Amino acid sequence: MNRLPLQTIDSAPEASRPFLQKSQAANGFLPNLVAALANAPVALETYLTVGEINSRSGLTLAEREVVQITAASIHGCGFCVAGHTAVALKKAQLPEAIVDEIRAQGTVSDVRLNAVAAFAREVIATRGAVSDDAFAAFKSAGYSDANALEVILGVSLATLCNFANNLARNELNPQLEAYRWEPKAQAA
Repeated sequence: MNRLPLQTIDSAPEASRPFLQKSQAANGFLPNLVAALANAPVALETYLTVGEINSRSGLTLAEREVVQITAASIHGCGFCVAGHTAVALKKAQLPEAIVDEIRAQGTVSDVRLNAVAAFAREVIATRGAVSDDAFAAFKSAGYSDANALEVILGVSLATLCNFANNLARNELNPQLEAYRWEPKAQAA
């Protein structure tokens, strides 16, 4: 059950309404993440603005989705894993086997995408203080200094939406049900 109210275009604070309208038009439905973020107009604006900025990075859509799915799976955000799985499969045209590898935080069979996933995991694990070896491995896969910072941008975007979803305990929209993902149980 959702912990935070899911706002609609009619119930949301006035400052959130244009963002909700834009999101609903873009998605064909109002994602529960967006409906929950609408409780804080500045949080919703930040999420959508940073998302738009992230889309202009030098990373491809597939590479950006690798960052998003990697971060969401580490952060235990089933909502974001499902949402980004849909984008990875439908828009980025990634093969299902590769998306499954990313969701499982395993080795990705595509060398370049594996480098992105590994670097994103290292960025999260070290809070950006990646080792020289990890940075060199990322760059040896053909990525630049700018791309390294763009991975961090993607991780920051993911952190906002992952943590907001985890706080809100958003239920998965029916439109995303086919992409459901559950985090592995934590060992006690």
